[in-house]
Amino acid sequence: MVCLFSCFVHLGAPEASLMETRNFTAAREMAAGGSWLLPTMNGELRLAKPPLPTWAVAAVMRVTGTTDNLGVLRLPAALMATLLVFFFWQLAQELTTELPGDAEAPGRTAWLAALILASSLLLLTVGRDGQWDIFSNSFLVGALWVLVRGWRQRAPGYGWFALGGLFLGLSILSKGPVALYSLLLPFLGCLLSPLSRWRATVRTQWRGGLVAMGVALLVGAAWPLYVLYHVAPEALRVAQLEVAAWSDRHVKSLWYYGQLPVFTGVWVMVALAAVLVPYSQPRLQRYVPVAFTLGWLVTTLVLLSVVPEKKTRYMLPLLLPLVLLMGGLLRYWEVLFRTQVVPRADRLVLRSWASVLAVVCVLVPAAMTFFPLPGFDGHSVRFWVAVPAFGLLGALALFYGFRRPHPGRLSGISIMLLALVVTLLLPAYPVWEGRDKAGLRRLAQVRHHPGLPQLPWYSLQEVPIKQVWQAGRSIPQLQPEWRAVPHHPIVVFSLSPVAPQLPLFWQRQVHVQLVDSFYTGRTREAGRWLVSIVEPNATPTH
Repeated sequence: MVCLFSCFVHLGAPEASLMETRNFTAAREMAAGGSWLLPTMNGELRLAKPPLPTWAVAAVMRVTGTTDNLGVLRLPAALMATLLVFFFWQLAQELTTELPGDAEAPGRTAWLAALILASSLLLLTVGRDGQWDIFSNSFLVGALWVLVRGWRQRAPGYGWFALGGLFLGLSILSKGPVALYSLLLPFLGCLLSPLSRWRATVRTQWRGGLVAMGVALLVGAAWPLYVLYHVAPEALRVAQLEVAAWSDRHVKSLWYYGQLPVFTGVWVMVALAAVLVPYSQPRLQRYVPVAFTLGWLVTTLVLLSVVPEKKTRYMLPLLLPLVLLMGGLLRYWEVLFRTQVVPRADRLVLRSWASVLAVVCVLVPAAMTFFPLPGFDGHSVRFWVAVPAFGLLGALALFYGFRRPHPGRLSGISIMLLALVVTLLLPAYPVWEGRDKAGLRRLAQVRHHPGLPQLPWYSLQEVPIKQVWQAGRSIPQLQPEWRAVPHHPIVVFSLSPVAPQLPLFWQRQVHVQLVDSFYTGRTREAGRWLVSIVEPNATPTH
């Protein structure tokens, strides 16, 4: 139910992001009859990322018959986010099953950790975005679960290892070796270190590890080898560009990932308490393998931080060990607050958590008042539903944080707050995105201009991929070496009048008519594209 709100409710609300438009454009060309093994984007080879997520979206397009419904096209990503929560739940059970706290309530710590993951802000954003990371990380967590299950078997569990290898291969087919570096490497490093109580078992099951490695290479290397065989020069060029991008694109500070607790959303105070080691370590011993989980968290943080390229969604591997610690802390509080004597530090953390929830419940209606959007302002039905609903949740948070402290009730309030924000306010996102676009003509409108849909479309400059997505079709660039004058009318997109830019031998043989224009940004200053029809003269001039 929590995943329903986090990943599926109002799934089509935000506009397509840049990464989504690349994936969806490639999927649209696949579904329209293009190659599924050599994907294209706007008619050109798209080899920068493996194709498994694109296959998923293209399959949805084929089954549903839609190529532009974002709510439908994001379903594969939302399903993978839900699968990630399930895989992590199972992995957490494997990691906590032999601890003293688990004997008192089997599976409770793992369930709480999965609940936090499902309702975290990071999953809410990444799980709704049709991009590659949610696929690669989900399959990798599935691989960790079944590999740990195989390593914990007394007899050789080759079936588990083969399944783990399959998941590893699917992760590679989703985003190459990225998740192997950011998730598998730190997890295995800690599993084989003195921090882990399973180290001897892993070494004993080394044959199973070889099986997993073999299956992973067989599955994960199949597509790259196919590409190298058919288009080796282009593949090598793209590989060099991708490696270079790690150091010169989206470069952020070494401390960029220090903001991770904020991306737990409503659980931010629990996250801060969990990473405060002097406070959390003695409290977590019965419920979580503390040394292993902290080592996993720190190693992942170091590996991600040393790479200059950093993005918010790259924090997903960091979130997993953090929420496992947070699940153990919630489980500790559940037991602690049943007693009559509660240490002051724990009461302070719970009150801080309740205060944050109450502040959010005040700020949301305030934002609706001071930043009015059509349908979400002080005169809207949503506003008059939001005020009492958020007011009630805020009052309950203060009651169960101060008057009658109860971590379980605060957890429920946190999840209800998330559900309320998603249900009531997520539709405001596209309204906010389009707030400066009033009166500006967009390419999505131009595509329905009478007479244009039936003609071939070209451009004189490279059209941004977001505009290609809005166009609903490819817009290849007219190449300078083109010599033949078109025998039929064509549509040409350009940033300035077309006629002066055409080859000299074209200019006397064609007629150019400006028929429309559109803007690419929120304001007129962002740039305007011209749409012209170029057609041959009735009587060619020699």
